[in-house]
Amino acid sequence: MRVAVIGSTGQLGTEVIAALQASSEYTAVSLAHAEVDCTRLDSVQTALRLARPDVVVNCAAFVQVDDSEDRVEEALRVNAIGARNVAQTCAELGALCAYVSTDFVFDGEKGVPYDERDCPRPINAYGASKLLGEHFVRQVAPQWLIVRTASLFGRAGSRGKGGNFIETVLARARDGLPLRVASDIWMSPTYARDLAGALVALLGKRATGTVHLTNDGVCTWYEFAAAILSISGLRADLSAITAGEYSFKALRPRNSALVSVHISPLLGSRLRPWPDAVGAYLREREAAKSGSGH
Repeated sequence: MRVAVIGSTGQLGTEVIAALQASSEYTAVSLAHAEVDCTRLDSVQTALRLARPDVVVNCAAFVQVDDSEDRVEEALRVNAIGARNVAQTCAELGALCAYVSTDFVFDGEKGVPYDERDCPRPINAYGASKLLGEHFVRQVAPQWLIVRTASLFGRAGSRGKGGNFIETVLARARDGLPLRVASDIWMSPTYARDLAGALVALLGKRATGTVHLTNDGVCTWYEFAAAILSISGLRADLSAITAGEYSFKALRPRNSALVSVHISPLLGSRLRPWPDAVGAYLREREAAKSGSGH
């Protein structure tokens, strides 16, 4: 199976390429931003016609949540029009269109984790742009898979966000800086490597439809930070604050944790609990540093 990955050098795309290359069942085609501009239909068509994929995984995204409030058109161009361009080209080529979406399509008022049957209602421009991308994929691509995920952390970091939350916590702890973290926003931390492995497994199952993929469990950002410090063995001046004490431009859902009613029937089990994933990330991080001589 030939799988083209758009946004292949990002935090998730890097791991999807690695997961594909680890299996003899797939031929991975890496398409970085320099090779394809998803906001231009002609660029997408040229790249994908050359790639001749059976599946296209669209990891390209404008992920700056606060910036999306002021740069709505840019967020829409990448997350919605870009998604439509990829879906349209997949339709022309007879390829499955896999689109990576977000927990921010929900308003956060449910009180318990959202599953695939819940009705989206985004409360910020970023979530709205990703939901519109979902609608375009469903409308335009005859074969589609939408994977919603949340609170990603991975080795490649996020170019748009400048790293990931774990690295921010570790850096501030090592520098002796205080950590003030929200204790009233709930979410589902997700290791990009685990997400990529599960996504590739779904492709192998020829899965279609909408699926939520996160590491198992729910926590607040404060609990996440505390676990990172505990698992890493670092001490820090960590204290809880409320979301209202942040100067966010975009509203955040109070509870955007995700759960899936589909993943266990499809893959046989859920992704491992998020604390286990954090531990694995930290171990692999140290192993990579040791291997590079640092």
